[in-house]
Amino acid sequence: MKILLNYLLTYLLTYLLTYSLTYLLTYSLTHSLTHSLTHSLTYLLTYLLTYSLTHSLTYSLTHLLTHLLTHSLTHLLTHLLTYLLTHSLTYSLTHSLTHLLTHLLTHLLTYLLTYLLTYLLHGAESFFRSKLGLQLVKKFPTFYGTRNFITVLASARHLSPS
Repeated sequence: MKILLNYLLTYLLTYLLTYSLTYLLTYSLTHSLTHSLTHSLTYLLTYLLTYSLTHSLTYSLTHLLTHLLTHSLTHLLTHLLTYLLTHSLTYSLTHSLTHLLTHLLTHLLTYLLTYLLTYLLHGAESFFRSKLGLQLVKKFPTFYGTRNFITVLASARHLSPS
């Protein structure tokens, strides 16, 4: 019996140790590796993707929008203000100066010619009165606008070679 008991104990211990070690090691290694790999990979991928996408998209969009807006607004405002100010100032100054000079010169020349002619005619009349003793006609003949004037004008037109 001792041999049988010895045999049974050996068999039982061998079986238990083999089964327990195999099962426990397999289960524990599989479970721990699966859990650790799953958890670490999930965390790692989540963190990496979240961080990289967030950071890269935030940076790229911020940089892109800042650059585009700054460049486009600077270019647009510079061009617009330069064109508008140049065009409007050139047009307004040219127009106002042309208008001002035209009217000033027109009024100045009209006034000067009127004054000179009045002065010269008055001087000529005074000269003729004093030297020649002539009396100037006070009234213009009322021939203009009468039937005789219209008849003379119409007949002169028929005689002209045009």
